Amino acid sequence: MEPIDLTRRIEPGMPVYPGDPGVSAESSATMQSDGYRVTHLSFTTHVGTHIDAPAHMEPEGSTLDEYDVGDFRFDARLVDLTGERGDGGLDAREPIEPGTLPDGTPDADMLVLRTGWGDHWGDDRYFDHPYLTPGAARHVADLDCAVGLDTINPDPTPTERAGDDEPAGTPAHHELLGAGAFIVENLDLTADLPERFTLRAYPLRVDGDGAPVRAVAERSSRAD
Repeated sequence: MEPIDLTRRIEPGMPVYPGDPGVSAESSATMQSDGYRVTHLSFTTHVGTHIDAPAHMEPEGSTLDEYDVGDFRFDARLVDLTGERGDGGLDAREPIEPGTLPDGTPDADMLVLRTGWGDHWGDDRYFDHPYLTPGAARHVADLDCAVGLDTINPDPTPTERAGDDEPAGTPAHHELLGAGAFIVENLDLTADLPERFTLRAYPLRVDGDGAPVRAVAERSSRAD
């Protein structure tokens, strides 16, 4: 298996969480004026394909700099929800319940959930993704797994199309991060991936609540 890049490109105009500042890229030095190029980039710690550290939501949660680099290498199991009901996948803003996720020992330390919502990257529909119920997030945490998603949020993202019956706030984040489980969001899962693979999601080395990652899938030693 050749390495597969699961990372969204960071660029101006890309989707960001509603209310967050967008990405900007401005030249601070140019070849014409200075003989070299330097670009000033501005974005949040939760832009594009990124990892959430517990400090993102938990007052006493760990920041990224408290982990060893090896902690960002995951034995991943792909959970493909796109044909869950046999009718082409999940609906907009559909809750993902515990019963749709693996039970027992998953023989993995990350569950990568393919909802199919990555197909909507770049349009407004992307923000009306399926989401984990608090019970489903608790189930993942009880399995001692991190979670990766092809959505911008494991919780419902606020839009004008939000339903009155959706969970308020960020309960899925709290269930996962409160248990010390990483969350990797905005994965590009459109490639043909095996059920088992190694995911390398190395963040920028910052003492922060999260950071963009270069997410790469590689062959897993457990695949055979």
